[in-house]
Amino acid sequence: MTDFINGIYTLWNQIVYAVLHISIFDLLDIIIIAYIISKAIHFLRESRGGQLVKGLIILVIAYTLSIWFDLVTVRWLLTKVMDWGIIALAIIFQPELRRALERIGRSKFGHFGHGYTTDAETLKAAVDSVCVAVQSMHDQRIGALIVFERTTSLGDIINTGTLIDANTSSQMVGNVFYPKSPLHDGALIIRDGRLLAAGCILPLTANPNLSSQLGTRHRAAIGMSEVSDAVILVVSEETGKISLVQNGTIERGFDQIRLREELYRLIIQNDESGENDSIVSKIKNVIDRIKPVKKNEGEDK
Repeated sequence: MTDFINGIYTLWNQIVYAVLHISIFDLLDIIIIAYIISKAIHFLRESRGGQLVKGLIILVIAYTLSIWFDLVTVRWLLTKVMDWGIIALAIIFQPELRRALERIGRSKFGHFGHGYTTDAETLKAAVDSVCVAVQSMHDQRIGALIVFERTTSLGDIINTGTLIDANTSSQMVGNVFYPKSPLHDGALIIRDGRLLAAGCILPLTANPNLSSQLGTRHRAAIGMSEVSDAVILVVSEETGKISLVQNGTIERGFDQIRLREELYRLIIQNDESGENDSIVSKIKNVIDRIKPVKKNEGEDK
């Protein structure tokens, strides 16, 4: 009992010592690691990575038991499995790994290039025109697939279609998706408030858990949102329902007013506040708050 109390006392002293002697670099280190862990947990929850972690835990437990009980053959087999397991996992989970790297690349932390124009009025006019056109297509049961490009460049997708590079208007959007139009089957790409290309081919999602009611347009929209940060609109040809897709999730049943509000929030407001939401800015804010404290401590000395 005395050893236990001494152990608790020693641990408490070590914790107090660590807290009193923590530096700005220690805080920065903790913030970065906490951010990485939170993102990793989020990624594992929404992918097959969760099952992967469970499988690894089971293998580790089995390997530990084989050592305790001196199971030579089992230990040898598990050792071989772990030796080749990394290569096998890289092949099996290649889509998940690719998706994770793409998310890192298109994050605000890793973004150094293309982005929306700072002309908010142009973007608002484009959103208004698209909403009017989408409502009209909803009323007439005309299918549509519209992609708003954001920070992830969609050059490879644009190359699969026909370049139009025109000002955005409800009439132009309606003409693109008119049933007898040669471009109505593909996707319309909007960049910086302009209709850039039409008839583009989007990648289909491989998610097996989607509803069977979702058609090719919806699956293409979800697939596009899984590999980019684009905002995609879908109008169902069968029901006329308007759907919005982002980050692999789909929300259905929009009307013109609600759709306009959501597009304003995702495309215009997000772009204006993007710098304040980045991890670099968050870390910088923490450092800026700590620096004056350090300076005052130096002056007191």
